[in-house]
Order: sequence, then structure tokens, then C-alpha cells
Amino acid sequence: MLAEKQDFALRSRSALFASGDEASFDALPLSFALDGARIRGIPASFVRSFRRESADANITRRTWTGSDPAIGLTVALTSWEYRDFPVTEWLAEFTNTGNKDTPIVSDIEIGEEIAGAFGAFVHGNGDTCREDGYEWFRDALEDGPLTITPADGTSCNGAFPYMKLAFRDFIVRAAVGWPHMWKATVSRTADGAAYSCGQARCRMTIRPGETMRTPRLTLMISAGDEYRSMNLWRSWYLRHILPRENGRPIRPAMCLHYWGCEGKPEHTAATEENQVRGIETYVRRGLTPDIWWIDAGWYKCDYNWPLTGTWKPDPERFPHGLGPIGEACGKVGARFLLWFEPERVVEGTEIAREHPEWCLPTGREGDANHLFNLGDPEARRWLTDRVDSIIKEGHIRVYRQDFNFDPKPCWLLAEKEDRIGALENLHAQGYLAYWDALIDKNPGLWIDSCASGGRRNDLETMRRAVPLHYTDVGYGEHPIKQKQFRELFEWIPYFRSHNMSWDREYVEKELGRAWVENDEFSFQCAMAPAVTYMTWWDADDDQYARTIAAEKIWRRAAEMMLRGDYEPLTECRRDPGDWYAMRFDCGDEGFVQFIRNRAAEENRFTVPFRAQPGKTYVFENSSDGSVFELPSDELERNGLGVSLPKRTGVVLFYRVK
Repeated sequence: MLAEKQDFALRSRSALFASGDEASFDALPLSFALDGARIRGIPASFVRSFRRESADANITRRTWTGSDPAIGLTVALTSWEYRDFPVTEWLAEFTNTGNKDTPIVSDIEIGEEIAGAFGAFVHGNGDTCREDGYEWFRDALEDGPLTITPADGTSCNGAFPYMKLAFRDFIVRAAVGWPHMWKATVSRTADGAAYSCGQARCRMTIRPGETMRTPRLTLMISAGDEYRSMNLWRSWYLRHILPRENGRPIRPAMCLHYWGCEGKPEHTAATEENQVRGIETYVRRGLTPDIWWIDAGWYKCDYNWPLTGTWKPDPERFPHGLGPIGEACGKVGARFLLWFEPERVVEGTEIAREHPEWCLPTGREGDANHLFNLGDPEARRWLTDRVDSIIKEGHIRVYRQDFNFDPKPCWLLAEKEDRIGALENLHAQGYLAYWDALIDKNPGLWIDSCASGGRRNDLETMRRAVPLHYTDVGYGEHPIKQKQFRELFEWIPYFRSHNMSWDREYVEKELGRAWVENDEFSFQCAMAPAVTYMTWWDADDDQYARTIAAEKIWRRAAEMMLRGDYEPLTECRRDPGDWYAMRFDCGDEGFVQFIRNRAAEENRFTVPFRAQPGKTYVFENSSDGSVFELPSDELERNGLGVSLPKRTGVVLFYRVK
């Protein structure tokens, strides 16, 4: 309780947290340039108004508005202050209410100084589509300000929109909600640190009737250590951000699929017959999926899945549409997932032929890809209606959206000097509005966010989606996955993994063991809230038996992942010579997982263990069912240790008595 009081008391450190009232127009954490003149807050020359209201029982919403009738510009800055968590959010909108273009509006930023003994800025590189992704960096900023921004037109490639400002007595967590090019700048000040964020490219006139918006900035300030800050964020995320299914929290999901048909890529050889057969076979043999997955290639594409832009089921392979597959899923209680990539339109497809006015080319010689302009309301309505019809006809329960090319060249080619960033801004708004429309039309629909993996998982996207495919890198490289898991469990606590192993040569040559597809180690290394089991529909009985046994352990652990406090117990360095350990603590129960990677030389490994005083912890070994007890004082003093052979893992469930 004391720590909670300290959290809320810390809000006064900055205008970023102290939301203020109608008297605070000049002190608002908003700055922008209007026709070259720098403005802070909303100036007195504007007609100003203020509104305070309860968004719901836990959120106070405040909106400061200012209008200049002479140029037709209205500026509105909104804050959301959470009553149940020390979280404040900000978003600004610039609207042209006149009948002519506004003067140039540029360099819009939300930011402010934060007072305190500043230590370091902690930030990551997101999903780079390489093995070096999901890396953390810690900068003391002694050499001056640091600005980070994504490497391309997606929000998580090269810069992760989740970051921390570490002070001596508290931690500020910041998340930028913008699906494309954002920037964040941090610098030391005499009294602490200054933080600001905005759209990376922003210098534009605003046309009559248009609204341009900023990224949403989410901030959490908390007293105490890193462990508390991390789990306060996770608790807030799970309560307020993670999408719900018909009002209920999303639960762990086991995914299965039938692909690789006839050796063709993705689902380009999927048919009504083989998909229904796959579902029925899995269920008959003891595996009932929560999600049945059909990925790229269900449309007519001649085995070339990137040929996107004709969103209709291939009539030769799906003569009755996708409905029979959705019905087969419904019979066994599975959700039907279907892949789309609507923002990429390839020459020769339906959209490119019939609506070239909706397509923005890259300008690169020989590049057949075009960007579908979601900033065009007519285009967005057409796409919404087309996709909605497929969702309804196919009984789709999970809409999966991928994005496999960089949109930035398309915007650069099409924009004019006085509209820098405008097309991107309208596209970002259209992208979010498109998803909102699909959810409104299909209550209970899940959205799966993908962009060549995890390149667009900013917080504004995550309000509507879960990342069931958070990377295209390292599914079967266990130390790489451990590094990825470390970042995701802290910031985006619902994601999916695969049980795959790509180390056959090492196992056979270095460890002298026979390599087994889908062995127990691959299941241990896939412990995430959602999982895809790579057990083929026609696998042998041994593989099915291993998968069924692993599923029981996973379901028990995954439920705790979505309600327990997370504690990383080891560094994650992508090193096969390391041990890996993590813990989820639910108070009266929990689990600790140990993994000895393939080249780890230590036979025994011990980790520190936070224990409740005066209690006894009863541990159950998930591999062999053995049980042992340890008193809390011994755990606090000596930690918890295990001995494992190389390339094995174990989950130790526990209860407290």
C-alpha cells in the first residue's frame, strides 16, 4: 500500500503526469511549429475550452481545445489518467475546420522534463528480422540527447516503441502508440531528464475537413525496483490493453495447422478437403486446437503466396468457399484463423486492375508491390466490406493481418513538399479505423498483428490485437527465442511460440544423441501464452504422445503466465552456453522453468528465489511427477537449484503452504 501511494505521489514530477485543469493551457506538454513559429501548449490567441469527464470507472479524460478561426485550425490535446494504476496517456489532434489549407504545421511533439536523479535511458531495437533483434541498450546520455526512430515505415524495426527512464528512486516506462514512423528524444537536464515523442516526419498543411493526430504516448511512473515496475506494467497491460473476446480476457491458445501440402509453400496447396481432414484427424488422435490456422495462399496465386490483391478464396481449391472449414472448426470448439495482407497490392491482381487509384507504387524499378491506401475513405470502405464478407462466410474467429514490405518509399514518392508525413498520418488513422470497423462488425473477433514478424506491435496496435507471430527469426534456435521471450514477457505479455528445433547436426555430432523431431526439449523451449505445435496431422503415435503430454504441462503453465508476476532469473544473451530460467508467481502458486542449453557446461544451476516468510514451498517436477518441499528461509538463503543434462529443461510447479 505504501508503494502504491508513492506511485501516485510521483505524478507531480512532470506535466506529463500531472494532467492539470482548465487553467493549465500554457503548461501543457505539447509543442509544435505553426508557419515556422514555435508554440508551447495552446496559446492565449486561440479560443480555448476545457472538458473533464469520466471515460469509465477507472479513467479520467481531460481535453484542452484551442481554435484559431482566422486559419481554421483547431488543436485538441487529450489526457487519460488511470485511477487504478499510475498511468497517464496523451494524444493530440489537429483539425482544419475552415475552407482552405492551413499554414504549415510541423514538428509536433508531446514531451516534458521529469525531475529526479536520472540514471539511464533503456531502449531496444525491436524485431529487426535478424538474429540481433530484441536487444536492449542502456544509455547514460552523458554525451548529449539521443533520438531513436524505426529503420523503415514500420513501428518496431530498429527501434522498439517501449522504453524506460531509470531514476534513482523511481522508473518511468514510456510506450509510443504509432504503427509507422515515430521518434523519441531523451536528454539529461539539470534537474533530471527531458522526454518527447512524435511522428518522425511531420511538416504539412492540413486540408479542409482533415484531422492529423499524434502518436499516443503512454507513461507509467512507479516507485521501487525493476521487478515491481515490470509487473505493474504487466498488470496494467493485461487489465486495460489486452483485447477481450466477447468481454472476457483472451485465454491461452494452442494452434494447429495443415500445410506444406504437396511440398508447396505456406497454404498455397490447402484445400477444403485436406483442411477438414486435418482438423478431424487431430481431434480423433487427441489434439483439439484452440485455433486452426490457415496462412498465406488460400486465394488464387499459382503457388506464389506473395501475389496479394485478390481477396477471394481460390474457387478450384475451395469450391464451397471457406464456410465448410469454419463449420468444421465450430464443431470441435476451435477458432478459425485466416491470413490477409491487404496493404500490399501486386500488379495484375483484382485491386490493381480495377482500382489503381487506391494503390501507391514504391517507385523502385521492377517492384510490382503497391501500398493499398488505407488513408482513402472510399478504399477503406471497399476493403472493409470485402474482408467482412469473407469473415462472415468463413466463420472466421481470428483475423490475421501481415505486412511484408516497407511502405515508406510509397509515401515519399507520392507526397509533396508541403505535405511531408500527411499520407503516412492518414494511412495510420485508416489502418486503426479499418480494424475497429472489423471488430464492430464481428463481435468477439481476434486480430493477430504481424509485419514480417513483430515489426508493427506498437501499443496503439496492441490495443486491438495480439502478436501471434512476433518474429520471422529463430523459431528453432532456442537461445534466440529466449532473448525474444525476455523482452516480450516484460512488455507484450501475450504472444505465440513454436516448438521447433534446428540443431539436429549439433545434437547428433556434439551430444552424440539421436535427433528426434518434436522432442521434449522443443516443447520446453516453447513456453509462451500461445503456442503452435509442429506435430503433423499424420505424425506417428510417439510424436502424438509427446505432444499430448507437453500440452498438459503447457496449459497449466500458460494460465499462470497470464495472471502471475514475471521474474527473469538469468541473462538472455543468445548464447547456447548459457542456462535459462524464469519464474511466474501467482502468490499461492506458480512455477519456475530451468533450461540447460546445448553447450552449457555447468551440470547444476541455482537461481535466487523470493519466498514468503514462514511458509513452505511444495515443488512438483513436471517431467517425472516427483515432489519435494523447501522452507522459505532455506529458499531465501540458498536459492532454488536443479541438475540437468545438456539440452534439457524442466518446469517446477509449486504451491505455498
